[in-house]
Amino acid sequence: MIDESLFAGRKALFHTFGCKLNFAETSTVARLFAEKGIRRVQTGEVPDIVVVNTCSVTEVADKKCRQAIRGFARRYPEAAIVVTGCYAQLKSDEIASLPGVAVVAGTDRKLQLAEYLDRWNAGRAAALKEVTPTKDIREFTPSCSAEDRTRHFLKVQDGCDYWCTYCTIPMARGRSRSGTIPEIVAQAEKVAAEGGREIVLTGVNIGDFGKGRDDNFFDLIRELDRVEGIERYRISSIEPNLLTDDIIDWVAGSRAFMPHFHVPLQAGSDEVLRLMRRHYDTALFRHRMQRIRSVMPHAFIGVDLIVGARGETDELFERSRDFVESLDISRLHVFPYSERPGTRALDLDGVVPQDIKHRRTNVMLALSEQKLADFTSRFSGTVRPVLAEHPRKGKPMMGFTDNYLRVKMNPAPEFAGRVIDVRLGKPDASGEEIEGEIIHHDS
Repeated sequence: MIDESLFAGRKALFHTFGCKLNFAETSTVARLFAEKGIRRVQTGEVPDIVVVNTCSVTEVADKKCRQAIRGFARRYPEAAIVVTGCYAQLKSDEIASLPGVAVVAGTDRKLQLAEYLDRWNAGRAAALKEVTPTKDIREFTPSCSAEDRTRHFLKVQDGCDYWCTYCTIPMARGRSRSGTIPEIVAQAEKVAAEGGREIVLTGVNIGDFGKGRDDNFFDLIRELDRVEGIERYRISSIEPNLLTDDIIDWVAGSRAFMPHFHVPLQAGSDEVLRLMRRHYDTALFRHRMQRIRSVMPHAFIGVDLIVGARGETDELFERSRDFVESLDISRLHVFPYSERPGTRALDLDGVVPQDIKHRRTNVMLALSEQKLADFTSRFSGTVRPVLAEHPRKGKPMMGFTDNYLRVKMNPAPEFAGRVIDVRLGKPDASGEEIEGEIIHHDS
């Protein structure tokens, strides 16, 4: 039994690294803390507790997490630092040795952080470590976070069974598992009741939803589309082999699912895809991109790409660049390959030097900038629906079109949280934002 009197009036600072899934989980932890009497720290206040939700997708991510933990220990020497997430799952001993750390909790233990703090507080000795062996992680824990009060990130799936050679996520998150359709629909209904208008579906491998059961991701999105009050859904990231033609065609005609896709490619050559042990080839990926364009010419398509993986020769990189250049996509998210302990990629030959990785990254980033500019410019002068966000004092009002163009408008607080018609102007030099003029709003 937790002694909640110890938490009454305490203040917590929450710091999140990594993906939208982590942000959704941090938001859930914050709500659970609030139920125990622990409130979020306000500007200028000193926290009693610091919660760091970590990422471990690259060595750089690990380093940033360590630096943040040490920084919090210096700034708030009296605070109890709680570390959770993927880095905590993979390197619990390393984290427990850092100054100020009170609790280290694995990826499946985030909802028990208050309990662990209570136990640590009783002894205040060495850091308390609570990490389930990854092979034993089976339970799905729901999470949902709010961004700008209009947009929510809803966790529908966790874990991954793919074991790509470069990736540590299966070691950190465990096997693929997911919530039930009724549970997730109920969460969406709650978001609608609280005034949320857009939901982004998140997970580690969301297309794998329902694995081991009779339902699947297609069943889930069809049920979510029926939830009244939610005007928009977005699919955060989905593997190309799991993004079926049926799903693409259905999204094109759905009530609330937006023409917006994020699909990991990782390499544009079949040879490197085989070395990575991906579950598709370039022909299938091209087919998915063409299918999207054929039924949703205006869709935004973001693509993940890794450069400099082991075995990627100069010739294979050029083949990858040519393949990506040939795709009608909207943007690339480019990552230089990072060596990760315990991954199968370390058994491969063909290490790419850092300077060559850096050069290849810049080549692909330049290609991404051009594709984003080309895509954004297609819509100058057109009218598109924008979900207006709540404006900040002295700042323009922002929002996203249905096809994920970020729009900057003159402040009009009365339209916040509504879908409004906006005439798009010219994009800025980066293509990241586009000017918009409000011409109409819904009832």
